[in-house]
Amino acid sequence: MKGSLKLRPRRVLNRSEAWACFTANLALPGSGSLAGGYAIGYAQMAGAFLAEILTCVTGIPMIKWVLSGASASQSSLGDLWFYAHWPVACIGLFAASMLWALTTSLTILARAPKTGVPPRIV
Repeated sequence: MKGSLKLRPRRVLNRSEAWACFTANLALPGSGSLAGGYAIGYAQMAGAFLAEILTCVTGIPMIKWVLSGASASQSSLGDLWFYAHWPVACIGLFAASMLWALTTSLTILARAPKTGVPPRIV
């Protein structure tokens, strides 16, 4: 496989190519979908990147709060939730894009002919 984000033409993949698309989607959501010829991989990849960036950006105030020492002195669960709710929501967005890519991977695997032996993991 080439290292490109260009959409490949959709064709019937053999079993080892389908497994390669599956593992690529585990590494980076959307990349295996693009390799399998599904344009929806662009949206999956964009959702994953957006979630990663938003997690980093919204996590900065929480990190500042923890490093300031206010979290140890007189904080409550309400304070923790005030600083953590946006990063947790962004992690949920990443999980949603990962599940979306997983369903596409399972579709690719289901459409691959089952004549061959699955790749051996050593």
